[in-house]
Amino acid sequence: MYGLSKLGNFVWGIADQLRGVYKPHQYGGVILPFTILRRLDCILEPHRDEIRSLAEQYDGGALDVQVRRKTGLSFYNTSPFDFTTLLEDPEGVQANLMDYITGFSANIDVFERFKFENELATLDEKNRLYLVTSQFAEVDLHPDRVPNAEMGDLFEHLIYKFAEASNEEAGEHYTPRDAIRLMVDLLFAEENIALLEPGTVRTIYDPTAGTGGMLSVAEERLLERNPDARLRLYGQEINDQSYAICKSDMIAKGQDVDNIRLGDTLSDDQFFDRTFDFCMSNPPYGVDWKASAEAVKKEALAPNSRFSHGLPSIGDGQMLFLCHLASKMRAPHDGGGRAGIVLNGSPLFTGAAGSGPSQIRKWLLESDLVEAIIALPTNMFFNTGIATYIWILDNTKQPERQGKIQLIDATSFWTKMRKSLGAKNRELDADARDRILALYDALDDADPDYSKVFTADDFGYWTITVERPLLDDDGNPVTDRRGNPKPDTKKRDTENIPFTYGGNTQGQHGRDATIAQYFHTEVLPHVPDAWIDEKKTKVGYEIPFTRHFYKYIPPRPLVEIDADLNKQVAKIMDLLREVEG
Repeated sequence: MYGLSKLGNFVWGIADQLRGVYKPHQYGGVILPFTILRRLDCILEPHRDEIRSLAEQYDGGALDVQVRRKTGLSFYNTSPFDFTTLLEDPEGVQANLMDYITGFSANIDVFERFKFENELATLDEKNRLYLVTSQFAEVDLHPDRVPNAEMGDLFEHLIYKFAEASNEEAGEHYTPRDAIRLMVDLLFAEENIALLEPGTVRTIYDPTAGTGGMLSVAEERLLERNPDARLRLYGQEINDQSYAICKSDMIAKGQDVDNIRLGDTLSDDQFFDRTFDFCMSNPPYGVDWKASAEAVKKEALAPNSRFSHGLPSIGDGQMLFLCHLASKMRAPHDGGGRAGIVLNGSPLFTGAAGSGPSQIRKWLLESDLVEAIIALPTNMFFNTGIATYIWILDNTKQPERQGKIQLIDATSFWTKMRKSLGAKNRELDADARDRILALYDALDDADPDYSKVFTADDFGYWTITVERPLLDDDGNPVTDRRGNPKPDTKKRDTENIPFTYGGNTQGQHGRDATIAQYFHTEVLPHVPDAWIDEKKTKVGYEIPFTRHFYKYIPPRPLVEIDADLNKQVAKIMDLLREVEG
């Protein structure tokens, strides 16, 4: 075993050979595909002779089948070259590398995503290609030497370094492992016993797969619990380089590489005909969906489609991924599914009653799909210090959770990191994750500072429009042809009435009585001539997370503040006397 820091430093050190030829932000286009190539080379090494022999007898689909049957690998390479033989011909290294790359099976499309052929030509022209190839040949990346989890960490370490060198947002590419582990543990929590059965097979899907970190951690966590379990990993990614890395990582794990696909999940769901046992995602926050708008709006017109429940503002697409995940959970009649997604605060409350975001919350809550929402500490992610939340969805809730939504405030459960990584200077250690899982398992208000349980009605409200009469110059109400008073638009007001106002326990069924009670108690005493325009009444939902966990801290007593001020004044006076003296 190398250890991540040693391995990362070794590979990063090879990038030193690129100075002058490339700018630092361009290093990744060379180092990442070379790292992938060396990893695949090491995986193939024990089977190379057997694969070459099979290639003489079979081709196409038949060769795919035979290689899988004889070696267990889901890919192969029929080229006569490898990293050892490449170094035997320094003059022909570029041509031979191209021969090696094109010798891979058709499912290895990762190198074209890096435009690697162009990079090889540049390196050869600048007399760097043989040097870089020889240095990569020195590092053994076989899975026995560098386990899959460590390889995933290496990719993420390199991406972070390259993003840091170019002032890019590293967090766009991956999610910190501590946050993923928590989400995976929460997803698996309700299936704990079933997941321990011998031969268990489950599917997990990430529509914003990035470099595959979430999928890798999910597999790692399941195998820790049950080494005989099998987790089939599926993912879609829009960024070419991230897709290439993710696919390479899945190849190394022995996963079916066809389950990792390239494309825009919002406009072109590559798994439109599939649902999954588990789904997870960390979509980009505050990123517009203009590029997907035409397809999304068209799909939204179809009843019960992914986006038929409401559309968020064009400037923030994360709620579209929330809706997408809800649609990808295995159907209840098939055993049901669970989903976890990391979002910022806006999906909790953005949008007034009747707006797209509010309608999405209405659908999720009234369909009883939201199981829990966990507030994470700030400064948890590489590219943002803002508040983030994990939403857990379930379409077949356990009986004790049906009709309930649990909110968990874990914002204070952090440990300071020894070294910051971008904006990330806090982490959730194993104790913090265990504490969150214990709160989740308890499903009660026994620790109300950190866990509270609600129903959908607790988050619902009606927005009513309160009108007042338009008055003429003499102060008399102006009426229409039917004799009804005309409203004064300048005095128009709206009021939000919680479903639970006045002790209402009937939810929306108690609408008329609750609104009437509110109007007579809260409005008429102040404006006796007002009325409600009932045609404009709308239903809204919001989840005011911070309000439910707000802790009032009383101000310090004035005597205490005065005493502190007097001490400071005395210090200043002493300093002035020293200066004057």
